[in-house]
Amino acid sequence: MQQFVRLEKQRKEVQKPSLEYLVVKRLVDIVISLVGIIIAVPLILVFSILIICESSGAPIFLQERLGLHGKKFTIIKLRSMKKDAESNGAQWAVKHDARITRVGTFIRRTRIDELPQLFNVLKGDMSIVGPRPERSYFYEEFDGKVIGFRQRLIVKPGITGWAQINGGYDINPHEKLELDLFYIEYIGFKMDILIILKTFIIILTGRGAR
Repeated sequence: MQQFVRLEKQRKEVQKPSLEYLVVKRLVDIVISLVGIIIAVPLILVFSILIICESSGAPIFLQERLGLHGKKFTIIKLRSMKKDAESNGAQWAVKHDARITRVGTFIRRTRIDELPQLFNVLKGDMSIVGPRPERSYFYEEFDGKVIGFRQRLIVKPGITGWAQINGGYDINPHEKLELDLFYIEYIGFKMDILIILKTFIIILTGRGAR
């Protein structure tokens, strides 16, 4: 109970990033996304073909997510799950998720499925580094159950982030929130650089996150 109270107090003290940091970060996002798109397009094309060969359906996955301050936007990803993955409704991803295809397992482990999100970054809906964007469905579901979950929305969501490199896709909402709040608490250029470096290690080795 004492731990819960302590976490609650910490969540109330979360501060928004400085204007200087946000301006510089946006400029960096534009440069990295432009360069990244040029490099990523051939990979996106190759894995789009592999996705189509393994399972029916479009290789590009579009879905509405919540961004900064709860603004809705359409996220762009390479499809890593079966076409009918949510025929029974929205589901939180879990470890060894049976809905994930063989190609999907690889592109999720190496983060290749995230490459199309560079277009989201260029547009301004996302940043290179930040909490992973989630659907409004989950925010509504977690209201009252995961205290402080909406505080993730005080910063722009990112392709990679502290929760992504330390927990991966399959952590539960409470774990995700704690990791994201840790990032927001220590947000800054040093933290962003550390996350980007660790992301490259994951991409190159396939290790470092579940």
